[in-house]
Amino acid sequence: MLVENGVKGDSRVQKEAWSAAAAGWDVVLLGKSPDKKGRSWRLGGARVRLLTVPTPLHRRRHEYRRAVLRAPLAYPPGPLAEYRKQRMKAWRAELNLRVIETGRSGSALARTRLLPTRLLSRGMGKWVRLRARQTAALEVRRKDMDTPLDRFTTAFWVRVMGERAWRRLDPGLWDLELAYGKVIDRLEPDLIHANDFRMLGVGARAKLRAEARGRTVKLVWDAHEYLPGIKPWNPHPRWHVAQCAHEREHAKYADAVTTVSATLAQMLAEHHGLGNLPEVVLNAPDALTPDDGSAEPVPDLRELCGIGPEVPLAVYSGSAAPQRGLDIMIEALPQLPSTHAAFVVPRGNSPYMQALRARAAELGAADRVHVLPYVPHDQVVRHLAAADVGVIPIHHWPNHEIALITKFFEYSHARLPLVVSDVRTMGGTVAATGQGEVFTAEDVADYVRAVTAVLADPQRYRAAYDRPGMLAEWTWQAQAAVLDGVYSRLVEGVRAPVGERMAPVTS
Repeated sequence: MLVENGVKGDSRVQKEAWSAAAAGWDVVLLGKSPDKKGRSWRLGGARVRLLTVPTPLHRRRHEYRRAVLRAPLAYPPGPLAEYRKQRMKAWRAELNLRVIETGRSGSALARTRLLPTRLLSRGMGKWVRLRARQTAALEVRRKDMDTPLDRFTTAFWVRVMGERAWRRLDPGLWDLELAYGKVIDRLEPDLIHANDFRMLGVGARAKLRAEARGRTVKLVWDAHEYLPGIKPWNPHPRWHVAQCAHEREHAKYADAVTTVSATLAQMLAEHHGLGNLPEVVLNAPDALTPDDGSAEPVPDLRELCGIGPEVPLAVYSGSAAPQRGLDIMIEALPQLPSTHAAFVVPRGNSPYMQALRARAAELGAADRVHVLPYVPHDQVVRHLAAADVGVIPIHHWPNHEIALITKFFEYSHARLPLVVSDVRTMGGTVAATGQGEVFTAEDVADYVRAVTAVLADPQRYRAAYDRPGMLAEWTWQAQAAVLDGVYSRLVEGVRAPVGERMAPVTS
């Protein structure tokens, strides 16, 4: 099983590995170490290994060359520009010291002798600063790549190389291959489960290498999102083009595809011409906890916020980024004077979260904003249940319109009234079930209306969860059975009935 992250913050991948191991599969989950140290541990019956991934290819080939025509005075790529600037500062400091020393000696001749050198240093300083400015400007242009020449070269490689163009546009994808590929080959798997689009290529190439050696390996591609519709998390203009090309090249090697919603399954089938409709494995939470008292104590959300049960609390749980729309929860606080906002996020000190905290301070609401860390995936539902409202304020992006995301199911199993933006699938589901209120995305006044309505009569929305069977399908146990069925169809062998082999995902 392959994933390009540190595993611990990815509840879907953890549940997949744990449940597959509980179903009798020998599971090795390979992830990416956040630093230069490899790590390993057990996740139920699954083995987890984080691999170190050197990234010398993250810079594109042209970034290592001088731009003789575009910036003839710029220094070569590398540390030379900073070295020259620092060296000139040191020279000027030395000359200033010599001027002071000659002044103390009272020698006018000595001071006169220093004049040519001082003039030369000034001229050289201006020259170095000019070259350094050209170097910095070149770096910005190479990062932005928004000139007509840049757009032409990108289009040229796409036209000439087609789906293979990622090799030119984002050679950093090879860094993943070089780190993961040799480990996969040594493991000699029967089945590779590649999570998301960047691991798809790693899995496909491992499958091809195994076949060349006479071994049959099946590839399952777990597509978490619709790549053409995402907001790119890397701002480089070639990044998204390269990822799409990479996915197109390797999608055909998947023996089975799984994804997170029926809508996305249809879109993937049409986009890649898949022979079979992908199986849907929802991002549902684990609904079971051990009945033997072995479960770890769950951190008390309200205690962490320092508030009592009578204080209205709106919670957001998940990744934090501008397109997630978390700023609306801050902007609304002055109009919700008694409400607190909790953000359960993986990186509480990220620049985005720091900006939200600063904005809360400007609004005089810093004491009502609480940034908290993730808890283990099997504790999420119980952790969130202490809130009054579960908020999903995501913006309108194509990828946000097509699926019920992880936090939707987590809030639902926590029996929280929901306040969600009017993205198509999620907004439509909430309106149909009556489990919350839908507001216009990025509209603070409408968000305030929705939160106010939920807080005024929370039991009305919680009652929706009493509907027979509503939550039963939204459990990981049901999804794990689907995934096990996909594996069993691909890998030959007599296996016990699924119901006898499935186990709850608990720690």
